[in-house]
Amino acid sequence: MIDENSAGQRLDNFLLRVLKGVPKTHVYRVIRSGEVRVNKGRAGADTRLALGDEVRVPPVRVAEPSAAPPAPPREFPLLFEDDHLLAIDKPAGVAVHGGSGVSFGVIEQLRRARPQAKFLELVHRLDKETSGILLLAKKRSALTALQDQFRARDTGKTYAALVSGTWPSKLKVIDVALHKFLDAAGERRVRAAGAEDEGRRSITLVKVAAAYEGFTLLDVTIKTGRTHQIRVHLQHAGHPIVGDPKYGDFELNREVARGSLRFARMFLHARRLAFDHPASGERIELAAPLPTECQRLLEAL
Repeated sequence: MIDENSAGQRLDNFLLRVLKGVPKTHVYRVIRSGEVRVNKGRAGADTRLALGDEVRVPPVRVAEPSAAPPAPPREFPLLFEDDHLLAIDKPAGVAVHGGSGVSFGVIEQLRRARPQAKFLELVHRLDKETSGILLLAKKRSALTALQDQFRARDTGKTYAALVSGTWPSKLKVIDVALHKFLDAAGERRVRAAGAEDEGRRSITLVKVAAAYEGFTLLDVTIKTGRTHQIRVHLQHAGHPIVGDPKYGDFELNREVARGSLRFARMFLHARRLAFDHPASGERIELAAPLPTECQRLLEAL
């Protein structure tokens, strides 16, 4: 029976949460096969659950609990907090959640640091290599309201990105469809969609913030929220993000990391986020300053 902490959640996300230890592929398989019933009827992965809904799940085998130690408790630099939500300044190199070879992330560490919290969920995601503003909900009602805003693109989301080369000042909009695929190692990758690909329209707005010799600092705003969108769009334009381990200029990355600059991360930082407060409706504007290592690199350039 769906309670208020699960009301409004997608069926797939609900099952992934309650069926811990069941492989993700199996969860989606039983949904597709129609074995999962909501109020005795078939339901899709994107079905939104309502308070009082009855979800029936076929018998599934849950993996034995892992012997891995629990996530160490950790708090992160706080940008905003009230009874409904909190916003942190996520460091680069920290995943937002466990999975895909990562045993834990921000959400698991925060839950351990706040055992009294009855509800704590990620509103959106940031890549592990990206730093900056990350929003979490402390109530189910706040989560659904904020996710609706993200889906409707009612959030002002701006990133700082340092790219190689001189960015053409006339290139202000990148409107290139993106295609998700798995590489030979099973890693999730994204590329600009070709004629044979199934691509989703993706729009990125770019503004030059500062020019350096051989590099450009950009203010990047996304109008769609696709996986790796900024990274792939900037690479596709011929100006990959400095330090990007998947889509970057690997030779340049090595030079920047090993030379006098000693910069060993990806220069992509979620620096601004604006949204309507889920309870009061007040417009909230958050800002996260550039991390010290990014600031030092710009000064060196």
